[in-house]
Amino acid sequence: MRIKEIREDRDLTQVEIAKVLNCKQNTYAQYESGKRQIPIEAIKKLCVFYNVSADYILGLPDLPYPKR
Repeated sequence: MRIKEIREDRDLTQVEIAKVLNCKQNTYAQYESGKRQIPIEAIKKLCVFYNVSADYILGLPDLPYPKR
């Protein structure tokens, strides 16, 4: 996932994003590190907050169809 990259690009702290997601900073840190799976509702909130697609947050390719 790109959540750390997006957060850092916008000069935000983990504490600030944890507040957006209504969770603790250490929980959010675990999302970024991949130690904890991020809930879909949190992904939705991040999409709205950052104004990006879930595909982008999840690190999926920008191509609409997989290569064959």
